[in-house]
Amino acid sequence: MVCSASPLLLLATTLPLLGSPVAQASQPGQSQAGGESGSGQLLDQENGAGESALVSVYVHLDFSDKTWPHEVSRTLTLPAASASSSPGPLLTGLGLTTECNVNHEENFYCACLSGYQWNTSICLHYPPCQSPHNHQPCGCLVFSHPEPGYCQLLPPGSPVTCLPAVPGTLSLNSQLQMPGDTLSLTLLLSQEATDLSWFLRHPGSPSPILLQPGTQVSVTSSHGQAALSVSNMSHHWAGEYMSCFEAQGFKWSLHEVVRVPLKATDVAQLPDQLSISCATSPGFQLSCCIPSTNLAYTATWSPGEGSKASSFNESGSQCFVLAVQHCPMTDTMYTCDLQSPGLAPLRIPISITIIQDGDITCPEDTSVLTWNVTKAGHMAQAPCPESKRGIVRRFCAADGVWGPVHSSCTDARLLALFIRAKLLQAGQGSPAEEVPQILAQLPGQAAEASSPSDLLTLLSTMKYLAKVVAKARIQLDHSALKNLLIATDKVLDMDTRPLWTLAQARKPWAGSTLLLAVETLACSLCPQDHPFTFSLPNVLLQNQLFGPTFPANYSISFPTRPPLQAQIPGHSLAPLVHNGTEISITSLVLRKLDHLLPSNYGQGLGDFLYATPGLVLVISIMAGDQAFSQGEVIMDFGNTDGSPHCVFWDHSLFQGRGGWSKEGCQAQAASARPTARCLCQHLTAFSVLMSPHTVPEEPALVLLTQVGLGASILALLVCLGVYRLVWRVVVQNKVSYFRHAALLNMVLCLLAADTCFLGAPFLPPGPQSPLCLAATFLCHFLYLATFFWMLAQALVLAHQLLFVFHQLPKHRVLPLMVLLGYLCPLALAGVTLGLYLPQGQYLREGECWLDGKGGALYTFVGPVLAIVGVNGLVLAMAMLKLLRPSLSEGPPAEKRQALLGVIKALLILTPIFGLTWVLGLATLLEEVSTVPHYIFTILNTFQGVFILLFGCLMDKKVQEALRKRFCRAQAPNSTISLSTNEGYILEHSKGGSDTAR
Repeated sequence: MVCSASPLLLLATTLPLLGSPVAQASQPGQSQAGGESGSGQLLDQENGAGESALVSVYVHLDFSDKTWPHEVSRTLTLPAASASSSPGPLLTGLGLTTECNVNHEENFYCACLSGYQWNTSICLHYPPCQSPHNHQPCGCLVFSHPEPGYCQLLPPGSPVTCLPAVPGTLSLNSQLQMPGDTLSLTLLLSQEATDLSWFLRHPGSPSPILLQPGTQVSVTSSHGQAALSVSNMSHHWAGEYMSCFEAQGFKWSLHEVVRVPLKATDVAQLPDQLSISCATSPGFQLSCCIPSTNLAYTATWSPGEGSKASSFNESGSQCFVLAVQHCPMTDTMYTCDLQSPGLAPLRIPISITIIQDGDITCPEDTSVLTWNVTKAGHMAQAPCPESKRGIVRRFCAADGVWGPVHSSCTDARLLALFIRAKLLQAGQGSPAEEVPQILAQLPGQAAEASSPSDLLTLLSTMKYLAKVVAKARIQLDHSALKNLLIATDKVLDMDTRPLWTLAQARKPWAGSTLLLAVETLACSLCPQDHPFTFSLPNVLLQNQLFGPTFPANYSISFPTRPPLQAQIPGHSLAPLVHNGTEISITSLVLRKLDHLLPSNYGQGLGDFLYATPGLVLVISIMAGDQAFSQGEVIMDFGNTDGSPHCVFWDHSLFQGRGGWSKEGCQAQAASARPTARCLCQHLTAFSVLMSPHTVPEEPALVLLTQVGLGASILALLVCLGVYRLVWRVVVQNKVSYFRHAALLNMVLCLLAADTCFLGAPFLPPGPQSPLCLAATFLCHFLYLATFFWMLAQALVLAHQLLFVFHQLPKHRVLPLMVLLGYLCPLALAGVTLGLYLPQGQYLREGECWLDGKGGALYTFVGPVLAIVGVNGLVLAMAMLKLLRPSLSEGPPAEKRQALLGVIKALLILTPIFGLTWVLGLATLLEEVSTVPHYIFTILNTFQGVFILLFGCLMDKKVQEALRKRFCRAQAPNSTISLSTNEGYILEHSKGGSDTAR
């Protein structure tokens, strides 16, 4: 059979299989407007002899009076006589395919009739009659003048239904999706298809929304099959799903309707609890509102006696109201039962508490909002002002005193933008179209923000837009970027208003959210809009684009106070320029933002509250569509007070909430003026931190350190020379040998350590400098070795004090002293390097020494203090031996000599055992005063001088040996010798024993 079509323009004919000269002559083939007449080309291939087939021939019928005979509107069957007289194929019927109408502008609106459609090639050249989405089947086109063209016959389907054969089927797992479920749609294709897209038409919406991969949407396709999956279904995903594609030269669209019931959190009840006094308020009103959905809901209130139920619609929602006219006598639980056919009712409870006589209450308050009398321990609620969404709460304390007001009211338009941006990230909508549209509305919303909820919602909207732009890699034009910067400027201007304080009380990381959103969106400018410069009171932006050639060094400056300058060396940009890749450099200054960021400090910065310069500098590089984060940048933040810490904002710290970090950044000394100059090895958001507890570097202290180290080095060299002259004289016994061997190794280690420490400031600082790392490691090892040799000396002395008659063999003691003096400090220094260098906590910022903020310095201070403690015990033991009663019983001359020995022992042991490092605790605990720094510097940098004076030149045997060497005179015998305190103490210990015996 041939299915009929109603009015005008193209006729369908039925012909036998044999070729027809008449039909061939009348077919238009490929005309400008007609496209292919595909049916005629398949006659000989698909049908056998004697059969008939439906073909298209172009017949233009004009009706000047816009009427036509009724016979034309139905299929025409030619007389049998006419058919028998024709020698070739016979024309047996005619059917209309296209109807055209002319409007007042002389444009032709040509619509296809049932079973026909414009070919896709024609759709590309002519506009549609309306403005639907691009993938809607092409059923009506607009022509400026009549052209030979017609709607083509769709592939025939069932001869009974007369419907075309759609080359695909669409199925889904369930038309009713419960909240939280995952929707699965599957398209099976019988023909090769192209340009496949998925759409969702919300209930009541005139146009569908494009679905793309996102946080909830995933799209897959393979040969002959495509699938759409939507996770975590909610009422935002209810509606008509469409799969649109092109096949066989036509556009096709398949549809499935999906329903999603509401859940309890989708219902807004006001109030959700209420305490009321029946004496003052005999009646009250309850309401529950639901968003628009494709399910029909009705509400039933319980209990409903003596109450009046009603409903009304407002923008995007439907509200059900219960007016309770008689106050209940006791506490009552009201329920709003929302019902939809075929679904279980959704029960929303509302608790009503009746205030009885004697109950503690909060009084009525009408200062700002109206707060009715409320029972103590209950929460009072009030609606938001008009055009706001949310609720206002106020708690009545147990003593009947009102608490602070907490508002979640959010501007309805801003909330709609937030939901739109969130759904855009989830997969609803076209980012290239919708992101600029949302950005265009942000400046107005930022200017009208009047509550912490408004501010947080605005920041969350910007955050979602940034994530969408980063994932889709879309580019923004200069107008969209201007809207972003204007909105950012207005948000930063709120820093003096209580909005930020209240917003940060809810979300302390709100400033970090703003920074991440702005720095992501700011580097998404279209290449054709470069260069781009934009300046506002709180936002300064400069975008530049470089092609295959670029300057030797990229530099930028901003007119801030103090002036801010940045430079990227050419060697950092050189690896990016290859194969003609364009490089976009974005430099952005955000004033006031550093004060809005949370006070989170990463490793090595301690827990101080730092001062900041009032701005954050963001530098980013895009090579093509790829972000480049590794590159050297030099920044000058201008004049600063105190000691600067060069830092950047690391969004990964503190569980993704962000914090300041100094990894990869270091301060550099300025050549001519006191400025904060920073060198960083990566690109992100930078600033400087000024520690209020850092002692300003004083030239006198630096000079004193250099003079002390120089004097110590000279004294230690003299000490080595003295030992070269008198070594054989002073090591006559084993105790003297062990003591002077330890002292000699201490001199060698301290000489090397002081030399290394004195030259370290001339090396380039930072973990990227191998010389700086080597100098720090050597200083750490050599200073530790100095103290471990002190420990070895003390342990030998302690052994002689405790075991008076036990002699120590050289071949056993000396190797043990070497292991203790060198192997232990080497192990400690190596472990410190391996543990703290990967964490960026090994080097002090701007210096070649251990980091004082992290744990590296404590691997030096800890062992030193432990050794000082041990040496202090040995010193106390020595003094007790000198002052024991057996010594005081001798003649007065011996007593005076013993006291002299105590004094000389203290003068010798104190600098050697390093008791002055106790003052190091003062420099660590009290960083404001400079007094401990001066005392500590003097006692420690001049330690080599002390060793020369008290450990070497004050020794009696050394003095005698030097006199023999230079004066050639015989030294007189001494009744007591302090050549070694150990020998002196040993002799008196033996004498005391003999006396006791």
